[in-house]
Amino acid sequence: MEATPNTVTVNGAEIRKLRIQAGLSTTELAEAARLSGRYLNHLENGYRTRMRPHTYSRLRKALGLPADSTQLLSPTEDPP
Repeated sequence: MEATPNTVTVNGAEIRKLRIQAGLSTTELAEAARLSGRYLNHLENGYRTRMRPHTYSRLRKALGLPADSTQLLSPTEDPP
């Protein structure tokens, strides 16, 4: 049995695209996902690319994506 990864690699440009499509500001999405605005900004700008699976799940839910969505993941990342 394979262990659950400690982090996932996300695509910051995709996060930004979906946030804008949803009509949310960085602050609004950060609050909805229970993240700091600075952390979300770092993800969107590519300064940070890794997230813990539970944090990724909160961000995915805040953007209204289904549980099995891999849209926010980097193209080379396997789903959590």
